[in-house]
Amino acid sequence: QVQLVESGGGLVQAGGSLRLSCAASGSILSINVMGWHRQAPGKQRELVAAITSGGSTNYADSVKGRFTISRDNAKNTVYLQMNSLNPEDTAVYYCFANLRDYSDYHKYWGQGTQVTVSS
Repeated sequence: QVQLVESGGGLVQAGGSLRLSCAASGSILSINVMGWHRQAPGKQRELVAAITSGGSTNYADSVKGRFTISRDNAKNTVYLQMNSLNPEDTAVYYCFANLRDYSDYHKYWGQGTQVTVSS
């Protein structure tokens, strides 16, 4: 069984910063890609940022220059540093990991953490 546990969401004023963390645990043989999606009310879930085990990153255009994704492979943990937040960043943020467990490669999701940016 694999679990992804997120932390770090909350309420922040526009222009502020938050740091999200997501730790994967359980029967994990290897993790390829880790990252974050978000879903705002009434909108589809969208990719925010992703990072490979080698450190290659990918960002949504809307967050480039403001958000930074990083990971600690030894801890199976991914981070999302969010700076210069604006109300349009308000959403539930979901961590994901494409990993190999005891059987095959699977995509796992965290439970989601709320980020609210007030104007």
